[in-house]
Amino acid sequence: MFDLEILDKGKKVIEIELDAITELKSRINNSFVEAVKLIYNATGRIIFTGMGKSGLIARKIVATFNSTGTAAFYLHPTDALHGDLGMVRKGDVAILISKSGNTEELKNLILMFKRLEVKIIGILGIMNSTIAKDCDVVIDASVKEEACPYDLAPTSSTTAALVIGDAIAIAVLELRGFTQEDFAMLHPAGSLGKRLSLKISEIMYKANDFPSVNEEASIKDTILEMTKKRLGATCVLNSNDELIGIVTDGDLRRQLEKNLDLKNLKAKDIMTKNPKVINENLLASFALQQMENYNITSLVALNENGIPVGLVHLHDLVKLGLQNR
Repeated sequence: MFDLEILDKGKKVIEIELDAITELKSRINNSFVEAVKLIYNATGRIIFTGMGKSGLIARKIVATFNSTGTAAFYLHPTDALHGDLGMVRKGDVAILISKSGNTEELKNLILMFKRLEVKIIGILGIMNSTIAKDCDVVIDASVKEEACPYDLAPTSSTTAALVIGDAIAIAVLELRGFTQEDFAMLHPAGSLGKRLSLKISEIMYKANDFPSVNEEASIKDTILEMTKKRLGATCVLNSNDELIGIVTDGDLRRQLEKNLDLKNLKAKDIMTKNPKVINENLLASFALQQMENYNITSLVALNENGIPVGLVHLHDLVKLGLQNR
């Protein structure tokens, strides 16, 4: 096969799967609404099950549900019939995924779901199938053809099931009023979670790591403090521990350009007055935004009483992946 033929084959597969998704949009109906409401009103958890590729798709949808605030888990049909049914409770809602609608393992499971008074939603490829007749709600996930040239390997059909699962998850999300902050709470380790939840007070240099000198400090002591704390800057405080300025590497270089004799100068003589400050309780992502706006690399963090309590540095914010994407 030539390169051009390989390229054409790839485009053809995308075209077939795109057509399958487009047709789903025209078939979506009140069954979708019923399914969303059934899940939204469920007093238990949401169970996804399916065999083979359908099982893999079910696992991905479970991950989407859990990350968007709806507790869900995957139940392998065979394992369920050998003990894992113990995880199922009255009030749960089961979602069965099957292209044929006649998956033997799922048919065996349906009877047990009904005994446990679990509502059943089918995402099925054949609407008049055996499984469809036993479901409380059936969503049509049929496709004209698989992208596989032999119409065998599940491709278009699994894509269709995945899209329906995502659509249900997002509709439930909207119904619940799930917010960005809720998402961040469930994804504290991700960059989006950090952007939406990480506060300046949690990452700033504070206490013994907070660089500061008295306004009367010599240039030598000021440089020693900057060297010790390794942030390229130190805050300058007055006798009441109030912030009156900041000395940065840039301030030192500019002073050297004007006056090579620094030994008689003090911190207050070379500091930048009225440095940019930020409340320690604001989001770290907002600190990054402020640094980009002012083209600076550090901000002094103040507490609610306006007392300097920390320093936040640009490099740490970038390392945490807080940049907007």
